[in-house]
This record gives sequence, C-alpha cells and structure tokens, in this order.
Amino acid sequence: MLLELAQDKKIIFFGGKGGVGKTTVSAAAALARAQAGGKVLLVSTDPAHNLGHLFDRPIGSSPVRLASGLDGLELDPEETVRLHMKEITNSLHKLMPIHLRGEVDKHMALSKDAPGMQEAALMERIAEVVEQGVKEYDLVVFDTAPSGHTARLMALPEMMSAWTEGLIKRQEKADGFAQVVKDLSRDSSMEEKTFSADSKDVEKMRESGIRGILHRRKLRFTTLRDTLADHATTAFVIVLAAERLPVLETIELHAQLKAANVNVAALVVNKRSPADGGEFMRARHEQEQAHLDLLSKALPGLPRHDLFLLAQDIVGVPALTTLAANL
Repeated sequence: MLLELAQDKKIIFFGGKGGVGKTTVSAAAALARAQAGGKVLLVSTDPAHNLGHLFDRPIGSSPVRLASGLDGLELDPEETVRLHMKEITNSLHKLMPIHLRGEVDKHMALSKDAPGMQEAALMERIAEVVEQGVKEYDLVVFDTAPSGHTARLMALPEMMSAWTEGLIKRQEKADGFAQVVKDLSRDSSMEEKTFSADSKDVEKMRESGIRGILHRRKLRFTTLRDTLADHATTAFVIVLAAERLPVLETIELHAQLKAANVNVAALVVNKRSPADGGEFMRARHEQEQAHLDLLSKALPGLPRHDLFLLAQDIVGVPALTTLAANL
C-alpha cells in the first residue's frame, strides 16, 4: 500500500504521536521507493532526530547518501533559526541607512527567541526543501515531529501567507501616504532643501526592496500552501500504535489536518501484537482490535496498513529493507 502511494505522489509526510515509529516507517517507505528505481529525499523535521540512529551514521542539514537512490537530511531548528535570522539581517542591512544598522541588530537579537520564530524559520526551510526537492527527486518524504507540533506546522503556510499579505498591504499604504505628503509639498522651497534627487531615489529603492522581500516570502508560503493542498501531489500518512491514546490522538490529528486541507491518504498501525503468540499476545491483540474498531468507526474508508511487532530492533539498511518488503 505505502509503496503504491510512494510511486503515485511527489511528497509524503509521516506524522503521529511520539514514539509510535514514524521515523522507521517513513524511512522504510523511502527506501522501498528508492529500491524500486526512484530517487528519494528523506527529511527529518523532528528536533529529536532519529534518522542518524536508524541508519547508524551521522546525518546533518545537507543531503547525504543513505543508500542507492536515497538521500537524507535532518533540519536542525537552531541552525535553521540562525540562518533565517542572518538572511533577514543581511537584507535589512542593505535596505536601511547605515546609521540604523545597530538598531536592526538589536531588534533581530530580541526577535530570535520570540514565540513562533522557530516554527516560522522551519516552515521557510521546509518550503525551500520542497521547492528544490521536487525538482531533483522523484519523491520527498518528511519524517515529522509529534502530532501537536506537526498540526501547527501544516497550518502555518496559510497563516504565514495571510500575515505576509497584510504586511504588503500596510507597506503599500505607508508608501501611498508618504507619496501624498511629498505631492502636497512638491512646490515648496522646503521640499527642495529637504529632499534631494539622490535621497528620493534611495528612498524609492529602499521601498522597492522591502516590497520585493515581502512578495518573495508571500510567493514561497503561497506555493507551499498550494503544494500541501494538492492531493494529486502530496499525501499525509498517520502512524500510530493500536492503543487508546494514540488512536484518540490520531482521530484529532486527522480532523486538524483536514481543516488545513491536507490530504490524509492512509493510516499505518505499527507494532501490532500477533494473535498466535500465546495467551498474553492473544489477549493483547484482542484489546488492540477494540481500539482499532473505534478508529475504523471514526475514520471509515481511510486505508489502513498493519505492521506486526518484530523480534529485533530495526537498525541499518538491511533491517529497513526487510520492513520495506511488508509495506
């Protein structure tokens, strides 16, 4: 089921409650697509990265080869914020007068720890990865953070696009007001003394530069929003355990993603207990089934794939290959 989905889509997000095996399942799906002949990028957005542990090798913020046809990277939140702030600071330095650069630096230092800054920076980085990834790879797979963080992340492109549009309108309104003031004073000798041709040109360039930055940000967020909402291109897979809390959280996450117009294409129930593993496992299997009956009733018609509990830990490409065969 997951391999068919991986062959049909360009972008797949894997999400769900913490500890249910999102990293393992997403990595197995990415590897299966790569082994089927595709070029795949596997991306971790979870601050508590596990890709490196899973593949038993260091993975950083630039793509590294994990297997034939499969590259991986881990988006580091602190590095993402640092680079994001640096880019904004450099742009403001170019746009603002030299004597105000100290104020710009102070403002940016205060903004670094502002609420939502990490999410906004991460979302811009995800937008960059998606934009570049769909050009260079057949499939981009995201291993996301636990449910609450991911639900907010999926809703951010719409909010950030609207917020940036508001900034653009305020900038245009401010520019219009400034032009009216200049027009009213155009014939006065004071205007000639105050505004030289050079100063007007510099101001116009500054205003144009600010508008350009805002429009580029808006385009980036709008493009990501449209990509996430394109059901032909993008899918979201919820990974869960057959337990009460993960099932209830899955139902809530599905509703949140649906409200954000994100296509939830499938459910993966990981580490199911076998029914033929003795009395204890049989009882456990029956309890799991009761929770899954609730899930089926709440989300009827949504494709579901069960992966059964394995005797050994999954580490490295050979173990992932074995798991991929069951997808």
